[in-house]
Amino acid sequence: MLVNLQEVMSYAEKNRCAIGAFNTPNLESILAVLKNAETYKVPVIIAHAQVHESVMPLETIGPIMVLCAQKANVPVCVHLDHGESLEYIEKALELGFTSAMYDGSKLSFEENVENTLKAVKMVRKFGAGIEAEIGVMASSTEGSSEGTAGGKSIYTDPEVAQKFVELTKVDALAASFGTVHGIYTEKPNLDFARIERIKELTKVPLVMHGGSGVSREDYITSIEKGIRKINYYTYMAREGAFAAKDLVNSKDGVLFHDIVTAAVEAMRKDTENAMKVFYNIP
Repeated sequence: MLVNLQEVMSYAEKNRCAIGAFNTPNLESILAVLKNAETYKVPVIIAHAQVHESVMPLETIGPIMVLCAQKANVPVCVHLDHGESLEYIEKALELGFTSAMYDGSKLSFEENVENTLKAVKMVRKFGAGIEAEIGVMASSTEGSSEGTAGGKSIYTDPEVAQKFVELTKVDALAASFGTVHGIYTEKPNLDFARIERIKELTKVPLVMHGGSGVSREDYITSIEKGIRKINYYTYMAREGAFAAKDLVNSKDGVLFHDIVTAAVEAMRKDTENAMKVFYNIP
């Protein structure tokens, strides 16, 4: 069933868990994620990042995401990830998305607040939820939605985050505390005290970006400190690619649908492992 961000965040707060937010730029990734959510009967977020527009246009994948969410037997929020323009966010909402992230993290505080307020006003007209961001994450991968490859993170200041939330009234806040978009080249050093303080001051659900590749222990501690949404994509996509490569190299006569089936199952297994930690599933 299609629900908004507020509903899945309410579930996360009540159950002291994190909702998995998976970028799904194709049908195969949607199927992998929703199969796990339905198996374990947990709410989930499927997302489309503006940076993936060249991979799969919003106009193409958006209606498919919304339809799959409507047909699912668990609550599914359809989310626009890292919307950098208000026009792109509005396009997603018109397609039926129930949540959007306005990413003004590269702007000045004043500009970020100004544009976030516009985004808040926009999503409320559609009954949708809104996430925003303070602080900038580095990226280990070219083409990431934030930062630059090898760029330096700007950690979120707790007091600035408090002021931002008070001014904008967003439903969730993405905070930078040591994670990185893309593939981790070394173990991240996460600032848990920072995230705990931000949660204490803002009192809103907090979001971990760059969630792929974080250790089980760090996931658990992050959730204990207030993380209620974990964005996950790179490692599931990599597992799909590995499975496709292995199949093609293993025998002759492989057809495209064989590759797709192998990739979906690999992504399902990878996201299953992540979701078990996010939702504290035995």
